[in-house]
Amino acid sequence: MYFASSTPNLYTPKPTTMNTRRNFLQKASFGFAAAAALPSLGNALTQHADGKAIEGASSFTLGFAGYSFVKFDLDKSIAMMKRLAVDHLSIKEFHLPLNSSQETIDAVKKKLSDAGIKPYTVGVIYMRSKEAVDQAFAYAQKVGVSMIVGVPNAELLGYTEEKVKETNIRMAIHNHGPEDKLYPSPKDIYDRIKDMDPRMGLCVDIGHTLRAGVLPEKVIVEYKDRVFDLHIKDVTAMAKDAKVAEVGRGAINFPAFVKSLRKIKYSGICSIEYEKDMTDPLVGMAESVGYFKGVQKG
Repeated sequence: MYFASSTPNLYTPKPTTMNTRRNFLQKASFGFAAAAALPSLGNALTQHADGKAIEGASSFTLGFAGYSFVKFDLDKSIAMMKRLAVDHLSIKEFHLPLNSSQETIDAVKKKLSDAGIKPYTVGVIYMRSKEAVDQAFAYAQKVGVSMIVGVPNAELLGYTEEKVKETNIRMAIHNHGPEDKLYPSPKDIYDRIKDMDPRMGLCVDIGHTLRAGVLPEKVIVEYKDRVFDLHIKDVTAMAKDAKVAEVGRGAINFPAFVKSLRKIKYSGICSIEYEKDMTDPLVGMAESVGYFKGVQKG
């Protein structure tokens, strides 16, 4: 989710060789973005004329953070994901409530499976009591995922760790930027969990990370063993009041970020969390997906 308030702009990109390269890649990625919105063209970009896959067409598996579809029901969300050729989803409770019966959960899972979409995690789930922690883990078990993207209160981290050990479900704690009193940046999470079970980790929201005054590409390397999940977005500046933008149009240095992912051999999902124009997001989503793919190929 996105928060904003007024504070001086701490970072404005200057014309550099890297930014020039980013601008070039952004322009080049428009072709990928357009193709992402049309499956037949998107497929053509990842195959040779003889139908053989292009080696290394995409280094990282893309997904979507469920919050991207907060304005849409599940059927419309699935339709957009299919057009964008993205097949991993972090399920949010507005599509599948936490108190859903197993029958309802199975029906939603079948609908996703029939569309070729894999629910790889659930969340973001906020946990402000032991009962909420219990509910989150029971929900994840019913859905059949091995990870929760969550925000347990600090005093519940010990209890959350107990549930991780009991269920073998990893907890990826999400940072929410400088307004968040609990976990403004990944460091605020890491410092609390670094001596806990190794299945206690981070979901690094790179937009909120930059707004908190930290470079995402540095965080990824520094906390590499605890980075379980990523929410990929862009923001206009390294500033508390920065606005969300399409991936590639903001201040995040995506070539450097992708280089860091390769350096740590990241094997998780890169989930786009699109928060701009949320009532009409498809074009911006396509541009974001296309740009991120284009940087990897560039």
